Amino acid sequence: MGAIAPSKMPTGVKKARRDDTDFTEYAEGGKVKSPAWQRKEGKNPNGGLNAKGRASAKKEGMNLKAPQPEGGKRRDSFCARMEGMKAKLTGEKAKKDPDSRINKSLRAWKC
Repeated sequence: MGAIAPSKMPTGVKKARRDDTDFTEYAEGGKVKSPAWQRKEGKNPNGGLNAKGRASAKKEGMNLKAPQPEGGKRRDSFCARMEGMKAKLTGEKAKKDPDSRINKSLRAWKC
């Protein structure tokens, strides 16, 4: 199933279900509005998501918690995963860039 064509979208804010986990919100005028966790307003400028971003992700079935920089099992697990992602999935430019999302999140978690 695909998304609804803009000419056939209902007015007002509606949620159209495409499958069991994927929701898309339609704003006034038929423009597709992505969830806050995918937009700038849901991202923390210091890395990761802010409360609004975590709330919008929770509406989509994700269970995200705030960073745990003080330590603990969650922090250790996060740092181990993200260091591996940084080494394997990012380009040379992003690895060295202090303003890349991955480096910001590693700083926020004090990895």
